Amino acid sequence: MSARIKFGVVVFPGSNCDHDAYHAVKHLFHHDAEFLWHKETDLKNSDVIILPGGFSYGDYLRTGAIARFSPIMNEVMKFAKSGGIVIGICNGFQILCESGLLPGVLLRNQSLLFSCKHVNLRVEQNTSRFTNENNVGDILRIPIAHGEGNFFAEPDVIKSLEENGQVIFRYCDEKGAITSESNPNGSVNNIAGIINKNGNVMGMMPHPERACELQLGSSDGRKVFESLINSFVLQAV
Repeated sequence: MSARIKFGVVVFPGSNCDHDAYHAVKHLFHHDAEFLWHKETDLKNSDVIILPGGFSYGDYLRTGAIARFSPIMNEVMKFAKSGGIVIGICNGFQILCESGLLPGVLLRNQSLLFSCKHVNLRVEQNTSRFTNENNVGDILRIPIAHGEGNFFAEPDVIKSLEENGQVIFRYCDEKGAITSESNPNGSVNNIAGIINKNGNVMGMMPHPERACELQLGSSDGRKVFESLINSFVLQAV
């Protein structure tokens, strides 16, 4: 059984990965996709909302802080709180944290330098909508491109995320070991991606949409989209 999914890709002033996300879901996975301008208040019957990477509003004030107040975000927040599926990638992750849809905050990289390279991610759980096509412990090679990817939250929040299985990706070395050397930004516990308690909102700093074709150096990012698509198929059965 197949499920036709409609993806809404939000475009903020300064977004630069919106077309990458659109290309992945529309041309590689052959589902419907539509761009949603930040001033709109209609999600156009989207089944999944993608907040893409980039530098929304030039990253002024604080990454994601201004985008959080865009008109479209009121609708995204209502959508997420009613169970709608939302993915935030890189800057999108930062916006999700600023909007309160995910806990924590993304700080300046520990090195204070912009980091752009492929990293290794270890899959921490495979029961979520975003990881069900993986095995726990699988290693994915996916690129990052950020200056503020250092995930931080208070100890009690981190404890809750860990205990509830909300950490779904962690930076690791090529053998899956969680080391400080494999952490590209200083994130607490090498956290690279998390979900909310209800499992319908996911944020991750690495770019799976930029790792869906071998010509780009890796196709491991397909696993994220395949997992999500599979969750709709299972839901339709």
